[in-house]
Amino acid sequence: MSKKKAVVSLGHEALGYTTLEQWDAVKVTAKALADLVEADYQLTITHSNGPQVSMIHKAMTELRRVYIDYTPAPMCVCSAMSQGYVGYDIQNALRAELLSRGISKAVSTILTQVTVDPYDEAFYEPTKVIGRYMSREDAETEIKKGNYVVEEPGKGFRRVVAAPKPIDIVEIDAIRTLADADQVVIACGGGGIPVIEQNHVLKGASAVIEKDSIAGKLAGDLMVDELIIVTGVPAVYHNFGKDNQTPISRMNIAEAKELITQGEFEEGTMLPKIEASIAYLEKNPKGSVLITSLDTVADAIKGKNGTIITAS
Repeated sequence: MSKKKAVVSLGHEALGYTTLEQWDAVKVTAKALADLVEADYQLTITHSNGPQVSMIHKAMTELRRVYIDYTPAPMCVCSAMSQGYVGYDIQNALRAELLSRGISKAVSTILTQVTVDPYDEAFYEPTKVIGRYMSREDAETEIKKGNYVVEEPGKGFRRVVAAPKPIDIVEIDAIRTLADADQVVIACGGGGIPVIEQNHVLKGASAVIEKDSIAGKLAGDLMVDELIIVTGVPAVYHNFGKDNQTPISRMNIAEAKELITQGEFEEGTMLPKIEASIAYLEKNPKGSVLITSLDTVADAIKGKNGTIITAS
């Protein structure tokens, strides 16, 4: 019997928000991932990087303020840095957990670039807030550079970058080769490094890619059997956050689209996960999506928890 192939998308809860939190969090995350490996899954793992890339961007900006010989790191470089160190922590924690269970399996991180459209509407209306709080003077300097900023009353100004849709995963063949060899692959971290192709040269874009969006694309490109989205809640809910909230155990694409129309899912939290699920299932109607939390994923793959989404 062949292994079940899955893309696992890890949210902030699986990584923590600081370097120290991440060291502790990945040990817990590794146990949940190892449970999936023991359940005979071949895993391709992607993850969020919001707090991490923001931390790196702040650090590199402050470095430039203190040492003027340094240049600030562009967003694409900050994204690459975050992929490297988050992947490093996940792969080492998972490798150690697998070995403790008597499982010898390669775990690799692939630095992943993702092409975006330079004319994507997101570049004209950036929405992703990153980096440190700035004074009005610093904000005006950023605006003169062509960057966008937003004011948070009482706190200061912060930079805002675009979140364009992913077009192609540049390293998809390498990811597929390792996955087909039954290795555990960590790829497209933080949505991937956004790049724009110009005359066969890939140039970094001042943007970020939504992790849920890339998870759906990665799952569709690899044609995996299942997309597992690990988030902060054990299931998708009707009337989430209200006294009458109820978990949704199963739904299909049509039902999911109807609930989107009704405004059931909050933007920035559950909505992008549902949209990513639909995108994956429309490309691979034989697949399925599981949305659940880290501490319930072992039960959820047995049908005891979580929300299952299918094409029909």
